[in-house]
Amino acid sequence: MAEFKIGVPVEVDVPTIEVTVDPQKPLPVGTHVFQLVVLDDSGNASAPTGVKVTIRDSILPTAILNAPSQVEFGQSFVLDGRRSSDVPPGKVVRYVFTLMD
Repeated sequence: MAEFKIGVPVEVDVPTIEVTVDPQKPLPVGTHVFQLVVLDDSGNASAPTGVKVTIRDSILPTAILNAPSQVEFGQSFVLDGRRSSDVPPGKVVRYVFTLMD
């Protein structure tokens, strides 16, 4: 178990770790990115990889948007909001997509 702080690495010698959340200071609602770098027995470090974890609100619906990270010039692509959800018995009934730049 480890309490994570933004920008502070937690180094362990096992491949899994539990993210311990302080009930007095929980991770805020929204998307958080965790990064992993692995080291081999020669001290060589991998390139970093990351994963996004969404902390859901207990009342408001949670929007989760998936899209390709790269698209060839001139090609169409899909924005996917299917993983968005609401706390039962609520349900998502509309999706509002906006190009921001």
